[in-house]
Amino acid sequence: MVTLTIDNKTVTVPAGTTILEAARTVDIHIPTLCYLKEINEVASCRVCAVEVEGVDKLATACNTQVEDGMVVHTNTQRVRVTRKTNVELILSQHVDHCVTCVRSGNCSLQALSKAMNIQSVPFRKAAAERPWDPTLPILRDSAKCIKCLRCVSVCERVQSLGVWEVTGSGAHTTVRIHGGLRMNEANCALCGQCVAHCPVGALRERDDTETVFAALTDSTKEVVFQIAPAVRAAWGESLGLTPDQATEGRLAAAVRAMGVKHVFDTTFSADLTILEESHELLQRLTKGESLPLFTSCCPGWVRFVRAEYPEMAGHLSTAKSPQQMFGAVAKSYYAKELNKAPEDIFCVSVMPCVAKKYEAAVPEVSDAASRDVDVVLTTRELDRMLQAMQINVAALPEEDFDSPLGRGSGAGVIFGATGGVMEAALRTAYWKLTGANPPADAFQEIRGHKPWREAQFSIGETKLRLAVASGLASARELMDALRSGQVQYDFVEVMACPGGCSGGGGQPIHDGEDFTAGRAEALYALDRDSAIRFSHENPDVQTLYREYFGQPLSEAAHHLLHTDQRKWTL
Repeated sequence: MVTLTIDNKTVTVPAGTTILEAARTVDIHIPTLCYLKEINEVASCRVCAVEVEGVDKLATACNTQVEDGMVVHTNTQRVRVTRKTNVELILSQHVDHCVTCVRSGNCSLQALSKAMNIQSVPFRKAAAERPWDPTLPILRDSAKCIKCLRCVSVCERVQSLGVWEVTGSGAHTTVRIHGGLRMNEANCALCGQCVAHCPVGALRERDDTETVFAALTDSTKEVVFQIAPAVRAAWGESLGLTPDQATEGRLAAAVRAMGVKHVFDTTFSADLTILEESHELLQRLTKGESLPLFTSCCPGWVRFVRAEYPEMAGHLSTAKSPQQMFGAVAKSYYAKELNKAPEDIFCVSVMPCVAKKYEAAVPEVSDAASRDVDVVLTTRELDRMLQAMQINVAALPEEDFDSPLGRGSGAGVIFGATGGVMEAALRTAYWKLTGANPPADAFQEIRGHKPWREAQFSIGETKLRLAVASGLASARELMDALRSGQVQYDFVEVMACPGGCSGGGGQPIHDGEDFTAGRAEALYALDRDSAIRFSHENPDVQTLYREYFGQPLSEAAHHLLHTDQRKWTL
């Protein structure tokens, strides 16, 4: 242990602790901007400068380790002036069009500038603007980039992709696509983790809200919304709603208040995915086909496999994601229910994910129409639409999702948490193999936050070796172990974002805080309270098979509910 003094407070912490972390143990606040614990501790912004007695130069608190007897001052005049100057220098290379910035009011640089009483910038403005394709799911405004290197570190250390790199030095430092490539030339998963960790909005998702507003005023379009399970655990955060206010019933009511007639729960098609995927797993097991079976709900993961492990893409389940299954059903079965042509249905999905924008646009994934899903909104975009329409969400009475495509089971809800897809599939696989339901929580061993975890279960005479990974760095470790023969599994679930969809790149941003675990627990609570906890017991799904698809893996199901990711356009 090491004992030091910070602002006249005696602090005892383990050796190896940084000044920043030591200060936090005694509620002393040191501002940061580029810092991300264990991810980006490079002190590029130098906003965390502190004064250490006996040392001439100011130290950066985020990466300076404590020493026994050290005396630290965090708020001297020298420290205050240095921090302010550092922020002013950052602002000199940052286009501060705050009023029109998507992160206005939720920007760390903006908050720091206000806290430091910066009312003008004494340095010459020199913000570099570089062209970017506005049609891509992820957009970058280089004139806003503050060279904090968070995107570089997150992509390299958390996602193992290294899409971003830093070049140059000093005032000429630049962040760009690795090797000077364009975004559509890079092996980017489009997961959006760089967006979620950018503190200033230099990276953001493509905004498609105006396209949806236009559709809502088009009398020729029947606008249909689907809302993903993980959205319900996060949508109220940026609207200032408490968990008790941000219910799924109020979410349905809020979307209807925008003028949407048909509001459905993607949990319904999550159950549909489980029926198809669990039957596919059992078919592979009984026929001795290639194992393991990989889940395929996450387009970031699909892109990762295609780009990094193309020889293993055949292990991906051919079941479409819940988003795409819903779009296919909406423009076939539901279109007939409404007596509408598929082209008259305008399908909008609200997802916690940026990569879903890519997935919906893949030509090979749409079968019921030219595009089964017309527009994908992130959770953030939905919140912006609600704010734009001045809807007092907290005052809305709760409403149910529409039927017949609106009811979902607890198994479908937990899709939004890492391991949830596998757990839901195992519940139905157990029923299919034994003819009886297992205890609903029989497979909770695969829950948790460990990035790569394993489990084994026996269902009757069938023994299953399972693995779950979230975050692409963990996925890479797993895939390398599979490729080399170090491990063997029957079923593997991977989500590109750490923590699964709850931590998706399209969720509300809380800079420096991680809400993923709490969102996941909210989904498990909804599962526990659900009247139906098994996908195969969803009455709307049963009706759909009875009236339209016949049974899982039928010819009709293969046509509309399955895809070959090996043929997807990247």
